[in-house]
This record gives sequence, structure tokens and C-alpha cells, in this order.
Amino acid sequence: MTIKGVLFDFSGTLFRIEPARDWLRAALDARGSALPEAELAGYAERLAAAGALPGGSSPQRMPPGLAGLWKTRDESAERHRAAYTGLARQVELPDPGLYDALYERHMRPAAWRPYPDAAEVLRTLRERGVGIAVVSNIGWDPRPVFRAHGLDTWVDGYALSYEHGLQKPDVRLFRMACDALGTAPGDVLMVGDDKVADGGAANLGCAVHFVDHLPVAERPAGLRPVLGLIE
Repeated sequence: MTIKGVLFDFSGTLFRIEPARDWLRAALDARGSALPEAELAGYAERLAAAGALPGGSSPQRMPPGLAGLWKTRDESAERHRAAYTGLARQVELPDPGLYDALYERHMRPAAWRPYPDAAEVLRTLRERGVGIAVVSNIGWDPRPVFRAHGLDTWVDGYALSYEHGLQKPDVRLFRMACDALGTAPGDVLMVGDDKVADGGAANLGCAVHFVDHLPVAERPAGLRPVLGLIE
């Protein structure tokens, strides 16, 4: 099969969110406050366990009142914010203003790091004449993250769940991305880290390749095998 276009997931595939401790420290800085390191570490651990950091760990326990919201959190900006600030509020923080500050922090480009081989892989695909689109379940616009890290140069289009009220694995979101590239699904490869959400592209006829959702330092070359799949 000749691949003419590649769709990439955002979080856990091309980029990874900062660790929970750095996330909390940055939100505290934005509020003009600080915590002793031991306290900060404890709060960060509890927030991570609650699943309050988008792009981080899944909730260890889902509060019954948030279960329905969680399932459709990526369908709108409002639902996304409500779901994650709701999870954060399961942890009693010393400053009530931190819940919104934490949510705002995770949308900043500085909170995200591209995987070490992301730029190389995107650039090489472009040099080979392959179209590139980003398909993400997300509640906000990641384009500024791509621009800040210099990866936007190689992206031809974006299909973002909150902009369309659809979530992966809904095939309609993948179809939008294929249409943006002007490429038939059978000539497209989807690359992601979630076998359920990203695997939905197979139902449209796309080939699918999975990468491991790992910290940046632990996955220095996880995207490079994609190049071997492109004829």
C-alpha cells in the first residue's frame, strides 16, 4: 500500500504534557504563591491520581457525578474544562483559584514538549511529499503549541474534536482529516497511542500504527518506525 497521507494524534503521540509537579509549580507561580517542596509533591501526586492533568494519567477513581461528563469531555471546550476542573476539585488545594489556574496552565505551549524525533519524522514525511494532519480528542486549540515548538510548518490540517462536537473513534473525525489532505482513507496511515480512540481510523479503511504513551525522556525514537511504513 502506498501511503499518501499520515494522521497524527497530539497528546502522547507528537507531544507530552509536563509532569504533574511542574504543572502545579507553574500554576502556583502564576498565582504568585509557592508551597514547600514536600507539600507540592504531595498535592501533585494526588492531582495526578485524580486524573486532573489533561494528557496525564487517567483517573484512578471516577466520581459518580463526573462519569457522564468524562465520557464526552472532548466534544466541547466547556465540557473539557468542566471535566478536568471537576477532577482537580477532588483534591482540596490550599488556594481555590488554583483549579482554574491549573487548567489554564495545561493549555500553554510551555506545558508541552515534543517527542525528540517528532520534528525529524514530520520533516521527512513532508520531504517525501506525504500530507500530514493532526486528529485529536481535545477541548482547546493546540495550534499555538505546534507553532511555539516549530512543528506547525509540516502540518497541513487539523481535525479537533471540540471544533466538531465529535470524538475519536467516530470515523467522521478521521474522514474530515482525510478530506483536509485530499487523500482517500485507504491511502492514509493513522498514528496514535490509544488503541480504542485512534484505532477507530481502521473502520474508515485507514492503516493504523500505535506508539507508546511514555514520558519524553523514555521515548526518544518511538515515531521513527513510521518512516519505514511509508513507501
